[in-house]
Amino acid sequence: MKNKVWFITGASRGFGRIWAEAALSRGDKVAATARTPESIANLKERFGDAVMPLVLDVTDPRQVEHAVRQAHAHFGRLDVVLNNAGYTLVGTAEEADESDVRALFDANYFGTLRVIQAALPLLRQQGCGHILGVSSAMGIVAAPLIGFYCASKWAVEALHDSLAQEVKDFGIKVTLLEPGAFATDFGSPLSMKTSQGLEVYAELRNQVFGRLSTAERGDPQATAEAILQIVDAQDPPLRFAVGAGVLPLVREAYADRLAAWEAWEAVSNEAQGTPISHR
Repeated sequence: MKNKVWFITGASRGFGRIWAEAALSRGDKVAATARTPESIANLKERFGDAVMPLVLDVTDPRQVEHAVRQAHAHFGRLDVVLNNAGYTLVGTAEEADESDVRALFDANYFGTLRVIQAALPLLRQQGCGHILGVSSAMGIVAAPLIGFYCASKWAVEALHDSLAQEVKDFGIKVTLLEPGAFATDFGSPLSMKTSQGLEVYAELRNQVFGRLSTAERGDPQATAEAILQIVDAQDPPLRFAVGAGVLPLVREAYADRLAAWEAWEAVSNEAQGTPISHR
């Protein structure tokens, strides 16, 4: 198996950092991107020419285009394009400021889209490549207080689902990575913005934060081997649940959804009306 060339956004910490180090440790090459150069400088010190550190803010379209092309020109190809950059916004639907919601989507959704659109012409020319998008268990289900984060990840899910169907004939693979709860710094001020809270939601916030404070979290380092298996697979999955807690959550959510749809099936069928033929 030949060594792979990765392009990773948000490589300064968390999953992005762990997966970059895992790829480099086995001899792969990585274009590691982050908003600040000092946050990824020690990767260069440790792994030398195998790393290409790049400053990248995914909300800057010109910077995205330049970084992707620069990485491709430097290494000669891109095998794995991993969109990991993003953050969360804490706040109910009533509390959040629209500008904060737009900024969240600019990073989580449009940032991902920008990288994909910059990489696709290069991957099509190669006739191969693997696009991985970091979604979340919250891209499948939703939770109170982080509805906007969930919405951004639901959008990321739909984007990659359509993308997989659009690019399969070009030899390009697509995988959504859907992590559950892990002991990363995802809830730190660096990766989270909080809306001004209304007193009417104080009890809800206490309940949600109370549950989160006692929730079991996985070891993020343990995810590295799984991600390497995904990128090495001949036929990787479109969706991959990262961690043991995701699938039980999904089973419960989909059981509830199916039950609700089926309970209202008769009314749904009535809403179809009389079929109209087109001639």
